[in-house]
Amino acid sequence: MKNKKMIGILAGSLRKESFSKKLGKAVVSMAPEGYEFRMISLEDLPVYNQDFDDHDQVPDSYVAFRKEIAALDGFIFITPEHNRSIPAVLKNAVDIASRPKGKNLWNGKPGAVFSNSPGPLSAFGAHHHLRQCLVCLNVYVQAQPEVYLAKIGEAFEESGDLNPSVKGFVQKAVDAFVSWVERLG
Repeated sequence: MKNKKMIGILAGSLRKESFSKKLGKAVVSMAPEGYEFRMISLEDLPVYNQDFDDHDQVPDSYVAFRKEIAALDGFIFITPEHNRSIPAVLKNAVDIASRPKGKNLWNGKPGAVFSNSPGPLSAFGAHHHLRQCLVCLNVYVQAQPEVYLAKIGEAFEESGDLNPSVKGFVQKAVDAFVSWVERLG
């Protein structure tokens, strides 16, 4: 039996009831046969400091996070926007797994960016700043479809599930990402 492809879902928010985490949980449930999607926690990662690597004082949370990222076959980054850019917690995670120099764990793996905001701009700035970082790290970022979710608070029903129209759109994006992963082989 062929091993499942493992896809990490990284939600760029620490808030317990964040829309990004809710969206991430919905995406996890959309994994097709042959795939396993899993949420990757960013909650216990101290701010990156190169001294940790240079002086062999790497926090246990970095070791565990780097091991988890290394084992994954691809990534879906779900980002809100903080001050027209990437939330610090998500940028910190990207930095931790790209360091020390020469040990970029994102390298050569497929990725996608799904951005969301409670307002009308859909976290456009964060979306593109994150893409810029990922391209620099040689993540094969899926170009289409682009996923911008405005007024994300309206995307969820009282049950916590995505409403049918948003769910259909996100499912199409997930299906396209799976095709992207398969094409990259």
